[in-house]
Amino acid sequence: MNTQPPTAGALTEYEPGVAMVLAPNASPMTYWGTNTWLIGENRLAVLDPGPMDQAHLSALINAIDGRPVDYILVSHAHVDHSPLAHPLATQVGAPVLAFGPATRGQKPHMQALAAIGLAGGGEGIDTGFKPDRTLEDGETILVDGRMLTSLHTPGHMSNHLCFAMEDILFSADHVMGWASSLVSPPDGDLTEFMKSCEKLAARQDRIYYPGHGAPVETPADRIAWLLNHRRSRETQIVAALRDGPASASTLTKRIYTDVNPALLPAAERNVLAHLIDLIQRGQAKPLGDLTAEVKFQLI
Repeated sequence: MNTQPPTAGALTEYEPGVAMVLAPNASPMTYWGTNTWLIGENRLAVLDPGPMDQAHLSALINAIDGRPVDYILVSHAHVDHSPLAHPLATQVGAPVLAFGPATRGQKPHMQALAAIGLAGGGEGIDTGFKPDRTLEDGETILVDGRMLTSLHTPGHMSNHLCFAMEDILFSADHVMGWASSLVSPPDGDLTEFMKSCEKLAARQDRIYYPGHGAPVETPADRIAWLLNHRRSRETQIVAALRDGPASASTLTKRIYTDVNPALLPAAERNVLAHLIDLIQRGQAKPLGDLTAEVKFQLI
């Protein structure tokens, strides 16, 4: 895996019809920054314009270099992916397409958790995001003579889309090479994340171009790792709960012993996602109202 980031703001070409401009928003949550993908050669679709950053907007206009832009695509409504979509659309005269606003696709039990205030710990939700046009699972658009298909892949976020083009998958934040995706309830849903991984595992993609980090050159291996990683985390959580009831925070400190301290809040949200998944499957329950601090026990 290439661990050297491209230069932020510069156009990096990977193969015909696939190029990227890196946004200048590196952080522990975004790795080297958001990858904004330019799909096509003569006519373009721009995927994930990124955060609200004037320098990045200028860099995208430079990279587009006067070519017609037919679509602005947004994989999901996190603040490192979607806020620049409409400003860019205004400049290039293209519609914004996505699965929907931030909460579209959210399951009823997650809606209930959101209603009682179980939020936070994520990358930041672009709550005002609304596409000009929604894309459904399996919907196809034409980009510079090539078919691009939207794949609804909830898990990291309920409105998350990947995009398939021939043997290429733009995997956004569902599959990345540098880390496993954050799943932070109620916006993230581990049950759905695992289903989406299985959905991608059934495909025969040659390469993934993700939302952060370098291309994933062995997609099947990476998907298998993600599934095994999540199952291993569940095994660790269940084993820890056999010692007695514990909160997500306590479990995180027991399990994530070798993680960068800056990532511990995100790790705690992942543990909470596992606990909610165990509740849905009838294997655990909270000892009180479901909050971020409540203790859980096995059933």
